[in-house]
Amino acid sequence: MRAAGEYCGVRVLNYLELADQLDRSGIATSVDHQRQALADTDVDVVATPWADDHPAWALGGKAVFDDPVFKSCDLAHCNMIGPGSVAVARHAKRNDIPLVLHAHVTREDFKESFRGSNLVAPALGTYLKWFYSQADTVLCPSEYTKGVLESYPIDAPVEPVTNGIDTASLEGFESFRTEYRQRYGLDGMAVFAVGSVFERKGLTQFCELAQQTDYDFAWFGTYDDGPHGSETVRKWTANPPENVTFTGWVEDIRGAYAAGDVFLFPSKVENQGIVVLEAMACGKAVVLSDIPVFREYYEDGHDCLICSTEAEFREALERLEANPDLRERLGENARETAAEHSLERVGERLRSIYGELV
Repeated sequence: MRAAGEYCGVRVLNYLELADQLDRSGIATSVDHQRQALADTDVDVVATPWADDHPAWALGGKAVFDDPVFKSCDLAHCNMIGPGSVAVARHAKRNDIPLVLHAHVTREDFKESFRGSNLVAPALGTYLKWFYSQADTVLCPSEYTKGVLESYPIDAPVEPVTNGIDTASLEGFESFRTEYRQRYGLDGMAVFAVGSVFERKGLTQFCELAQQTDYDFAWFGTYDDGPHGSETVRKWTANPPENVTFTGWVEDIRGAYAAGDVFLFPSKVENQGIVVLEAMACGKAVVLSDIPVFREYYEDGHDCLICSTEAEFREALERLEANPDLRERLGENARETAAEHSLERVGERLRSIYGELV
């Protein structure tokens, strides 16, 4: 008999619904990390639940839950919350297949993302409470998110698992520095952010700090300036401060981490923040907002600077400009912190959790 957590060649569905639409998102990055991490274990991963490689829920009618449309697996792990994931969850429950639901989405982090998201968030919270409660185990990126989910409350055990960091994908980033700084006109100590441009991620704080300083600021990431974009995003991206550049999509994210010197992320809500780990893995000095998840993972003055007010953010940037040694020390410690979130550790953690369920 195997000991609890011991795992031998089990087939796991690791499913990301709407993968094409989410290709540039943090959720997709997290799922990529899961699959890379599991590739070095004895877990056999399949990425789609559909036997004919089509979304069964789109067929409608009784066929949506009939076994023949589903590939066989010993455990189902879903990373999104839409109808395809609901179909997989229903199939798993009907067929006694252990079900893991990964909580990348919460009511709290949905707010201030898209136009109308604040109005939708309360109803989303009700839906998430129902959806996540179907799981045998819910995974989430942090103890902070675990507390959020338990406050709904959801009727399932919750286990935190870091999203991890793929350091291999960042190798050679330094070689892009000259090209990307010239492309976006960055000079001196460049302050930067990475990821989709949302107010939730501290957009207004980012721009107001730029207005109060002389540093070059750059936000590397996509933004929606159409009808689905929030008024705040459209306001700042249409008429940014003179020293702020919104780059839009960049073909190689290594260029962003090469071009910037101080990673500024005044986010209001995060479940973890993969971009923070990426910046740390590149040895950048990191300045973060004082929110629970950052206090959970990082230490102010050791591997980052954590700020609560606009004045503190401004003072942190001034300190980092005046003291290159401080930038270097924070960056070196940040590299060590990022190493604690290796994909090897993610694989070991997932393998153990799966083993408890199968």
